[in-house]
Amino acid sequence: MKFTVAILGCGNRGAETYGKLLFREKNFTIVALCERDAERLAHYGRQFSVPEQSRFADEETFFEKRRADLLVIATMDADHVRQGIKALSLGYDLLLEKPISDKREELESLLAAQKEYGGKVVVCHVLRYAPAFVKTAQLLKEGKIGKLVAIQALEQVAYWHQAHSFVRGNWRSREETAPMILAKCCHDLDLLQYYAGSRAKSVSSVGDLVWFRPENAPEGAAARCTECRYIGTCPYSAERIYVDQWKKNGQLPAVWPQIQITSDYPLTEEKLERAIREGPYGRCAYRCDNDVVDHQLTEIVFENGVKATLTMTAFTAGIGRIMRFFGTLGEIVLNEEEDVVSYKPFGGEREDFRISALGEIGSGHGGGDQGLVDTLYEVLCGREGETSLERSVESHLMAICAEESRLKGGSLVLVH
Repeated sequence: MKFTVAILGCGNRGAETYGKLLFREKNFTIVALCERDAERLAHYGRQFSVPEQSRFADEETFFEKRRADLLVIATMDADHVRQGIKALSLGYDLLLEKPISDKREELESLLAAQKEYGGKVVVCHVLRYAPAFVKTAQLLKEGKIGKLVAIQALEQVAYWHQAHSFVRGNWRSREETAPMILAKCCHDLDLLQYYAGSRAKSVSSVGDLVWFRPENAPEGAAARCTECRYIGTCPYSAERIYVDQWKKNGQLPAVWPQIQITSDYPLTEEKLERAIREGPYGRCAYRCDNDVVDHQLTEIVFENGVKATLTMTAFTAGIGRIMRFFGTLGEIVLNEEEDVVSYKPFGGEREDFRISALGEIGSGHGGGDQGLVDTLYEVLCGREGETSLERSVESHLMAICAEESRLKGGSLVLVH
């Protein structure tokens, strides 16, 4: 069975990730694109062999009729529900980028639309399909550590990723996108409720923005990195993050995060220098219009009694998740940074599983992006997937409650 695909939003996720994966799959054919950025639209139109008459610069024209079997929605967070409802009404099945929405009423309206129109919706909780997280789920389901009592999760955002995405980038503003606990940690919250095997009962959370503020800028720092005396020494320097790291990592023609600061592909040093000299990603990290948190600590109690803590912080040198699972007969440690899942039975021998040896991890998110696309095909063929809309809404409700608690100074919030 073969399916036609349209992509709404040709950015890093919509085109560069899902578009490329779907384009190389024999069971999918990309037939239409919609993207406001003319350069991106032309670039991916050529790359995916989409004719010019099927490339759209505005969603109003694009939505005049259904143009494919499947629609990939990879636009900004605030647009997902509105576009999703319109797409379902036209008869599309959806691959929906997360987060869906930070508003309960919008989540409910999308669920109602799916029920009314009957389309399939797969939400992009890609980590469920990454080999490291699949292995952890397997160990838990096999009862290797007995009864699961608690989970401790650490989301290492990394200093440079915070500066890129949540200070200078698209997810810097609470009003324009979603709270950072949802924008960054919808993966983590989804995994926590998946591993706990239960709906959440209550949530409490604290956190704020402590560092990326004007008063913390070094003395004499300029408004832009290219004009600043600290361009070669500041860890948040755009020159160091985008140009120096690009050189160090092999000067690839298209690589994240560099592809996000310019749409003039293929990448060159000259194009990156121009982007940080003229564009928003060259602003001083202490002098941006950001207001989302740079650290947040969340506690969750699930209805089955499992407890979990989630620490999200910008202030780490490395990137990746570290999760510890505490059971009555042992513990499991998943450490992406150290490339290992460790099973530690009480009174027994520790067993380590190298993440890099568990499966194909080269497609992004530790192999989760490819796993999601594989599962998407199964769902479209009529089989049930792990990341249905109903299951995804649960993790979104946890995030909404966490943000509500944070704004109230950490008070306990009931999820349902």
